[in-house]
Amino acid sequence: MTVDGQGQGSGTGLHCLVTGASGYIGGRLVPGLLEAGHRVRCLARSPDKLRDHPWAPDVETVRGDVTDAASVAGAMKGVDVAFYLVHALGSGADFEDTDRRAARTFAEQAHAAGVRRIVYLGGLTPYGVPEETLSPHLRSRAEVGRIFLDAPVPATVLRAAVVIGSGSASFEMLRYLTERLPVMVTPSWVHTRTQPIAVRDVLRYLVASATMPDDVDRAFDIGGPDVLTYRDMMQRYAEAAGLRRRVVVPVPVLTPGLSSHWVGLVTPVPAGIARPLTESLRHEVVCREHDIARYVPDAPGRPLPFDEAVRLAL
Repeated sequence: MTVDGQGQGSGTGLHCLVTGASGYIGGRLVPGLLEAGHRVRCLARSPDKLRDHPWAPDVETVRGDVTDAASVAGAMKGVDVAFYLVHALGSGADFEDTDRRAARTFAEQAHAAGVRRIVYLGGLTPYGVPEETLSPHLRSRAEVGRIFLDAPVPATVLRAAVVIGSGSASFEMLRYLTERLPVMVTPSWVHTRTQPIAVRDVLRYLVASATMPDDVDRAFDIGGPDVLTYRDMMQRYAEAAGLRRRVVVPVPVLTPGLSSHWVGLVTPVPAGIARPLTESLRHEVVCREHDIARYVPDAPGRPLPFDEAVRLAL
């Protein structure tokens, strides 16, 4: 482990380790933790990628990899809460094994360092569907969540479906499909129901997870107030963006491979990301509980409705 920066937030709260700070959620979580008064350390394979963030001078950055026990052990020293926001999506056919090894290493080193809580953002899984039939993407997310819940360190596992926010891979796929194709022949998964959530609410739940009571050791489904099909989301995005109503013609025989190729033709989402995303849309993913509200009470208008989340993302 190499320390690449000695910036330190002025917070007097918890000492938080954030992995995945160069990613979409992690890069937005860091300022939220700082605003809440916490101190932040970021573990990154390439710390240079963090230097352009406005919060970079206020955090400590260490070089390391979640699959390397020594660098994780060093990064965990003195940490109260460890956020696990990395996954091997798009990293080759063996990404499930990489995810598994990284999660076990993270959990073991957190326990050895006396970390008080692990917080993980995973994926919402369909109810009543055998895990072996899930997409590799969802199956791996579910397994990582179990690894943390089975570990000695108390864990908060947040499970979300489609995250709505500018820059989110799921949202950018929705944006480009809707904007570029007034008439589209689509896979049958456009009729699959899901429960999207605004990135602002995801971040609100993540920050609050740091201070959950010590006896909380469980998963929470998190979602917005709307349950929509992908077709619904495309039409409502078009309305919010001032576009004409889209004509959507589903084709049931479009395979996951062809679906991801189709997405890759009209969006900037790489095929390695598009395929896991489209495969995950085969099954309905809707929250089965809203127990998170016991610890993070709903405020007026929160969680944000889909239309408001889109408006904020545009």
